Amino acid sequence: MVSTKTQRLISLAATLCLILIHSTPASSSNDSPTVYEVLQDYNFPVGLLPKGVIGYDLNTSTGKFSASFNGSCSFSLEGSYQLKYKSTIKGNISKGKLSSLEGVSVKLFFIWVDIIEVRRSGDDIDFSVGIASAGFSIDNFEECPQCGCGLNCGNRQVNKLRSNPFVSSH
Repeated sequence: MVSTKTQRLISLAATLCLILIHSTPASSSNDSPTVYEVLQDYNFPVGLLPKGVIGYDLNTSTGKFSASFNGSCSFSLEGSYQLKYKSTIKGNISKGKLSSLEGVSVKLFFIWVDIIEVRRSGDDIDFSVGIASAGFSIDNFEECPQCGCGLNCGNRQVNKLRSNPFVSSH
């Protein structure tokens, strides 16, 4: 069984991964949807990706996607969750599910673990690192974190993450 702190770290990392995957491209045309609109089309909240994505690609036939940053992106949430995104992240997206994720990791205790899947389950978002998963309320993802400072940038107030106390292992 995974500890509550580990649960929260896994969930936060997965959330951030989703946020990064679906940020607004820097030079999109007026006819192309923003990455935030794409997230909503697939039943995810816009705050799953942080600000700072400079472009994205999505094959709507296969669900394969990639998102790019101007370098790597990392930040902490609530002073305990550390998330790291490579300059390009990728995976597959379908209604309520991000799978085969690459390029997003969360620090659990002293090691970095890859977030490999994110699912929406009702009003919760579940994040998986393969051996364990954790759920968080969808309300936690109304705002996009920022690279470097997460949700604690400037004078913004940080809300505590609300998590589902249930953690499962696969």
